[in-house]
Amino acid sequence: MRRFALLLFCALAGVADAETRVPASETEVKLSYAPVVRAVVPSVVNIYARRLVAARASPFADDPFFSQFFGNLHAKPRLQNSLGSGVILGDRGIVVSNYHVVGEATDIRVVLADRREYDAELLLADAQTDLAILRLVNAPDLPGLDFADSDLVEVGDLVLAIGNPFGVGQTVSSGIISAAARSGQVGGRPGYFIQTDAPINPGNSGGALVDMTGRLVGINTAIVTRSGGSNGIGFAIPANLVHQYVTQAEAGQSELTRPWAGLTVQPIDGPLAEALGLDLPQGVLISALHPASPFARAGLKVGDVVTAIGGLPVDGGPEMQFRLLTLGIGTETEVAYLRDFEPRVAKVALAPAPEDPPRELLTVTARSVLNGLSVANANPALIAELGLPFETTGVVVTGVEGVATRSRLRVGDVLVRINGAQIGRSGDVDAIAAARVARFEIEFERGGQRGVIRLSNR
Repeated sequence: MRRFALLLFCALAGVADAETRVPASETEVKLSYAPVVRAVVPSVVNIYARRLVAARASPFADDPFFSQFFGNLHAKPRLQNSLGSGVILGDRGIVVSNYHVVGEATDIRVVLADRREYDAELLLADAQTDLAILRLVNAPDLPGLDFADSDLVEVGDLVLAIGNPFGVGQTVSSGIISAAARSGQVGGRPGYFIQTDAPINPGNSGGALVDMTGRLVGINTAIVTRSGGSNGIGFAIPANLVHQYVTQAEAGQSELTRPWAGLTVQPIDGPLAEALGLDLPQGVLISALHPASPFARAGLKVGDVVTAIGGLPVDGGPEMQFRLLTLGIGTETEVAYLRDFEPRVAKVALAPAPEDPPRELLTVTARSVLNGLSVANANPALIAELGLPFETTGVVVTGVEGVATRSRLRVGDVLVRINGAQIGRSGDVDAIAAARVARFEIEFERGGQRGVIRLSNR
């Protein structure tokens, strides 16, 4: 027993010694990230953006009594500056950054690592994913990064985060991939992210997360912190998703077109896996399916368990949306699923949500208590945009402004009847609103519940 203990001690000591040894050669002494940094830094830029922000108006702005003493109390828009980072991709002047850095900006200035400065125009911006695609104006000889396949990154891979934290200048920090598939709420929005412990601080937003070959793994977007500084929990938008945004922006689109799944899924936990007869809790259960869904057309049904899309595993709703979005519209992908414990594969054609029937969007302009109410015919595209149930039909409220705010209607409400008349098309609302009546009685649906609003038309 003593001999065994001695051997074990020696073995552990040898491991510890191997892990903590000093560099054994001149080559090892010179090991450095410098070659990767030299190749990548010219492609990471500083971004200075300005936007007009509507200031909060005084509650006494329209009061004649206070106006005679304090003059004009209407607040003027103020100029807000933002500082962030961006990444040059390719040689055509395309720069990727975060929406919260440049979204809705009126003036964008980009400064390269060699101190050249260029104006930039916003091609595509998406608040939901927090991505923005810019094009530099008259900028030759740009050093762009190549994309890595972010689906191939593994936990433990070395990465570098490059950006301009706190405005101190371009900075490089190192770390590893902490999680390659982190879905959920980050920075107040749902999504699918790569997690890293490489320090990311304010100003790093929009900067690059690169691998040891200098390829773009992701765009830094958010951190989890209580102090405002880095706590080693940072998140980047995967490069494969960024690539889809760049592709659509270069094709001339100002808004991202997302593939439409037309289904609702439920993640599979231990009890559900046992009930379904699965060995492990994996995949997602289809709990609702729109008749026009491409998955329905490919033969899938409610109760099927989707396990993979395009050969990659799917274990939650955000992950499923991510897989579809990175594939893009106009493509066909293999979907692996289980039905009655039997594995199956279907070919699903990815396309945007159909605009059938046409929306026929209109805004009431008649002199009425409904003036400023915007409505449209329900269709799959509108249902997807507003997150409405698949069975939604009829006319949906898409905007409430002006006098119509008195109605207390909300975006997403479904109009059923107005003054006893059935609402079948958006044009019905406009015709009824133009009638000279003393009162309006509006029957509507909200969240599966029926409600009635009565208004005086004065």
